Amino acid sequence: YDGLAIELTYINGFLRTASTRGDGYEGEDVTQNIRTIKSVPLKIEGDNIPEEIDIRGEVYIDVKEFEKLNKEREKHSESIFANPRNAAAGSIRQLDSSITAKRNLHLACYGIGAVKGIDFRSQSDLIKWLEKARFPVPSIVKLTKGISEVIPVVKEIEKKRKDFSFETDGAVIKVNEFRLQKILGMKTREPRWAIAYKFAAHQGITKINEIIASVGRTGVITPVAFLEPVRIGGVTVSRSTLHNWDEIERKDIRVGDTVVIERAGDVIPHVVTIIKDKRTGKEKCFNPPKKCPVCGSAVEREEGEVAYRCIGLNCPAQVQERIRHYVSRTAMDIEGLGEKNVELLFSKGLIKHFVDIYKLKKEDLLELPRFAEKSAQNLIDAIDKSKHTTLARFLYSLGILHAGEYGAKLLARNFKNIEELYNVKSERIIEIKQMGEKTADSISRFF
Repeated sequence: YDGLAIELTYINGFLRTASTRGDGYEGEDVTQNIRTIKSVPLKIEGDNIPEEIDIRGEVYIDVKEFEKLNKEREKHSESIFANPRNAAAGSIRQLDSSITAKRNLHLACYGIGAVKGIDFRSQSDLIKWLEKARFPVPSIVKLTKGISEVIPVVKEIEKKRKDFSFETDGAVIKVNEFRLQKILGMKTREPRWAIAYKFAAHQGITKINEIIASVGRTGVITPVAFLEPVRIGGVTVSRSTLHNWDEIERKDIRVGDTVVIERAGDVIPHVVTIIKDKRTGKEKCFNPPKKCPVCGSAVEREEGEVAYRCIGLNCPAQVQERIRHYVSRTAMDIEGLGEKNVELLFSKGLIKHFVDIYKLKKEDLLELPRFAEKSAQNLIDAIDKSKHTTLARFLYSLGILHAGEYGAKLLARNFKNIEELYNVKSERIIEIKQMGEKTADSISRFF
């Protein structure tokens, strides 16, 4: 299932809390929204009820429901979800649980965390108990003996994949006995007793109608292909990243080319190859720009880098992308400030920097076409909520070049507050385990 990992905690048979997996250290409390999903038991059925149990599973949305949801969003001029996984995650993180209730989400349970008052000897025992207790489980679960029996089952699942109502990108193979799982233990981030077998990515053939140069928050200019819409793995794909001009040159990609498109990891579409036999001679090369396509500033390419960058500090595209990054889910997580609302507020001059977000008033929003009383208040509430965040999230939201989400977490674990970073030297940052010299220099220059 390609959705959002969830942990449900039951005390004496009743659902107490529900949380997302998060980053492995901290998840989100989504109890109210989870309660709206029809397949989630609010009470454990049967006689063998544990005192306490954490049940792990995946919340997902069917492909048809996903397409229906995106059509509705397009009708209301809202940004569409890129894939069913994002749709499920976005639905679970809604501030308004009535919206989640309308999304027709599903749950599939496959594991447990902490447990008291019941003893499971194996994964197969657990699945049987889950079924008796009225928990939904994966549609295909097979107990096999040895790897020779595993391979045919995996191939069977891959073959049936196109007929499933939901997105899936692989099969999970687990050691059945919990005693053996305990002996095998864990690696840094994953168990030794389980492995995910990834299926071949979905592919499709289509034509490149246009290539544009898109400017990101750090000034990096990325070539993006606009395609004849093509269905790939239940999702309509109409655009694809071309990564950089070295990649365009290596694959000899041109406007007008017929290409093979693949959804890598069944999420991000990219061009695998061109089909030269389909060329007519009318195809056109797309060269890197000499000036920024948005602000007209000079474009530079540093030695040793593949990226071309706009050097304009006040480039509108960069400013908007920095704001979008700041409000994104993994950063300050301001619900209601999606791409279109950021664009609207920026075009009206209400926000020119992320600081301006905290100056917004409900009255300002009510004058705009996309806001009514409830949506305006929801956004103001979400902005207020973002003021109470973690240091790691805030550092990541600043968009420090080369730092990224992991770098922000490393900083937060080594410095008490942002004031400590103002006068820090790169030598001090480099002492942090797993922090590279380039990243340390960038952080030092930023502060």
